[in-house]
Amino acid sequence: MNTLMSDHTFPTSQNASVAALASSFMQAGTERNTTKEVLNCLRILGRVFPVIFDLEGEGSAFETEVLWTRGESVEDIVGTASETPQFVIDDEDDSDVETKDASPRPGSKPSKKQLPSLAEKLFTSLLDLLFCYGFTLPAKQPGDHHKFNHVIWEKGVGSTTDGGPNQAYDNNKIEVLRLLLVLLSRQIYVSPGSLLSKPSLYSLHAVQNLPRRDVLTVLCSLLNTAMNSPGVTPMTLGGMAGKLPYNHLVFKGDDLRSNLVGLCLQVLVVLLDFQSGSARDGSTSNDESLAAPTARTNAFRYFLMKLHRTQDFTFVLNGITGIFEEQMATMNMLLPGARKSIPYINETVLFFWKMIELNKKFRAFLLESEKGMDLVGYLLCYTLEIKDKPQQHGLCRALSYIVQTLSAEPSFGARLSRPVKAQLPAKWNAPGTAADFLINAIYAIVATTSGALNSLYPALVIALSNSAPYFQNLTVTASARLIQLFASFSNPMFLLSDEGHPRLLFFMLEVFNGVILHNLKANPNLIYGIISSHKTFEDLGTFTLSRGLREIRRMQLAKEEQARKIDAKGKRPMGSGENLQPHEEKAKLLRSESESTLPEGAPLESTLSLEDEGATSQEPEISTVLPAAQMSVPASPTSESAPLASEKARGKMKARRSHSLDVNGPLDRVAAAGVGRNGFVPTQEWVCSLIPRLNPSHDPPSDQVTSWQQG
Repeated sequence: MNTLMSDHTFPTSQNASVAALASSFMQAGTERNTTKEVLNCLRILGRVFPVIFDLEGEGSAFETEVLWTRGESVEDIVGTASETPQFVIDDEDDSDVETKDASPRPGSKPSKKQLPSLAEKLFTSLLDLLFCYGFTLPAKQPGDHHKFNHVIWEKGVGSTTDGGPNQAYDNNKIEVLRLLLVLLSRQIYVSPGSLLSKPSLYSLHAVQNLPRRDVLTVLCSLLNTAMNSPGVTPMTLGGMAGKLPYNHLVFKGDDLRSNLVGLCLQVLVVLLDFQSGSARDGSTSNDESLAAPTARTNAFRYFLMKLHRTQDFTFVLNGITGIFEEQMATMNMLLPGARKSIPYINETVLFFWKMIELNKKFRAFLLESEKGMDLVGYLLCYTLEIKDKPQQHGLCRALSYIVQTLSAEPSFGARLSRPVKAQLPAKWNAPGTAADFLINAIYAIVATTSGALNSLYPALVIALSNSAPYFQNLTVTASARLIQLFASFSNPMFLLSDEGHPRLLFFMLEVFNGVILHNLKANPNLIYGIISSHKTFEDLGTFTLSRGLREIRRMQLAKEEQARKIDAKGKRPMGSGENLQPHEEKAKLLRSESESTLPEGAPLESTLSLEDEGATSQEPEISTVLPAAQMSVPASPTSESAPLASEKARGKMKARRSHSLDVNGPLDRVAAAGVGRNGFVPTQEWVCSLIPRLNPSHDPPSDQVTSWQQG
């Protein structure tokens, strides 16, 4: 490929005239097309390298010996005595570095110069192809004899000139970026346990050994191409047809611009996310949270962190917001599926995550701008859209971490009292302020996933806890959602199923404490909901393991009984209930409803499944250990000791009813068989250590609370 690139006929000129087109057909059999030959080389290498990576696995003996071994050449340095070395000061150069004398010493032997390896030559060739006149850049001006020029592709960060889109050049960029992405993806062939200790040599070379000029040019070119994508529609027949409904079902051709933007984002995310071996962020202290990239660890992360100009931040924010606006438009169509989803929306989410993670100035700029809460609304709406797709659950976790990161900033809370101005899908939009939308969106994510996204709950609930001191004038709906979340998290079936679930309950209590301490009078709806649900808070303060296990067993028996009634109803003859009188039918309906009522501690009922799959799958084993005839159901599960019945009532009871009060007997087997998840078995000691952490401190109430109590 290097030979083809150095050929004087590369790149082949692309003339658009009819005469040139006719002459190209006439001379097709006699002249070489070096451009096509270079493209074929790129495609072949893009198919050969994955085979090599797959065969090598974690080992790299073949790659090290063939691709990364440098050769040596003997060079006479007598003629270089008069040359003066170029002295350049970079950002990361140390001031105490001493320059060495380049003049040869008397009697010195010829030096051995190391030649670049094949892999290094390949990287150099790919970078040259990315910035080649007539191949990926517009044709050079007459009189310019340089074939390669490292200039930024489009206007944006670091450039004010725009070459304009060109399908031929975009297609060539796609081919080069595909091979570059293949090389940077060597890390996926390494086991997860070795990712940090066995870095990819290709990625290390890209983030540490490339010249600073090449790093900045590649970074700005990829970034500008991706952020210029919103609203870029070519004035062609295909571009105009792209705005018609269901056009993606009629026209099956590839969209070169979308493919180019997607590849730019993919390469950018891979470079920014690489932290393995010596490429990990450095830290001057023992605190890993203070670690920051440097030009020697990962130059791409370092220079993205160094962005600081307001116009650059505005450009990046407008680009990200524009992509999400296009995605929301596809979700908010009257005709379902009328427009195709943005193919690179996932890469946009990951790039945005890296942007706010690396550049704290951009994070502050985002939350202080008018589009900050709009972007948060887009993130939550997209989470609601993909939460039911198992293949997208990893992206849902990334979205929840983004919301949690943004909620930790004080400027995030200052924007919660304003309404969301973005055009959100009607099915997810909620009246009120941004705080109301945040609460309703998080409730919808938790309540409709049936425990399938438990890994999202901590980040989302922490976001509520961070935002609670800024909640003002919450609507009735948002206040009820907070109370329902608390009641669901305090349900024994959920609380005892995992060791980490009490954390969620703790953060929900922090939400209420934050509102009461900071904005008590501004949230009457929430305060009224807390007072109305005082029984739930009181039961939590006196919670014991025995009562929780009895409640779980009662719910299991009620569920089994309801399933038996459904089966019996399905087997009943069709005419068995036709002769019932209206009052008899009403009494039967009320009786069946009262028998199948679930405890009031689970307000979400069918929408939020607080019982994990392990408990459901082991119900037959529980029933064999504890038959329904031997296991009693307390009349009031919320009280620790039920009032004694009369002698007449006790005389009609079975003698084995007293077995239900044996805490150390059958109930322990209930906990071991059906409550814990992943082998977790709750114990009384664990519960005793849990409750004090949930109880509020014994400090005196604040002046605001005292004045409110006194009226």
